[in-house]
Amino acid sequence: MIWSFLMKIFGWRIDKDFPKDLKRCVLIAVPHTSNWDFLFTMATFKMMKILIRFTIKKDWVKFPFSLITKPLGAIAINRTPRKEGEQRQSMVEYMTSLYKENKDLVLVVTAEGTRAKVEEWKSGFYHIAQNAGVPIALGYLDYENKIAGIRKELFHPTNNIVEDMKSIMKYYADAKPKINSNFSLDKRYS
Repeated sequence: MIWSFLMKIFGWRIDKDFPKDLKRCVLIAVPHTSNWDFLFTMATFKMMKILIRFTIKKDWVKFPFSLITKPLGAIAINRTPRKEGEQRQSMVEYMTSLYKENKDLVLVVTAEGTRAKVEEWKSGFYHIAQNAGVPIALGYLDYENKIAGIRKELFHPTNNIVEDMKSIMKYYADAKPKINSNFSLDKRYS
C-alpha cells in the first residue's frame, strides 16, 4: 500500500493504541504547522483503516481535482443559500448537518485553522461535536519521535467549553510539531 510505503520511507510509525471502532466523531488533527502534516495525517488514518472525511471548497471537488480529493475523503462545502434572500449557514451549522445526513462520519478538522502560528484556536470543532452529539478524537503527529496516532480515549464535550478546552490543551501541551515557531496552544485555555 502506498500509505505504508510513504510512512516507512520517511521513518514514521503508527501508535497502535487507538480507538478501534471509530465511526462517528470529530477528529482534530494537531499540530498543523506544515503542508507535510496533511500527507502524514492522511497516511496515518488510511493505515488505521479509518474512513475519514474533510471539508474543502467546492471548486476542489470538481474535475480534474476530484480525481484526487474525493478518494481522500473530501466533502465539498457549498454554503450558498438555497433561496435568494436566505441567510447563509455558518461553517459549524453546515458541518453539524453532515452528521444528520450520515450515519457514520469521522470528520477531520484542523483545530488551529491554519499552518501559521495562532494563539487562539478555532473552536468550531468543539461546537460541531457538541451540536451533533458526537465525541472528539484527538489526533496527533509527533515529529520528534516520528509517531502518529489518535488518543485512545475519546473526549466528550461537557457543555463547559472553558474546562473542556483546558483538558484538550493539557493533552497537546507536549506536542512536537514540524515547525515549532508555527505552533501554539490556545492561550485562552493553557
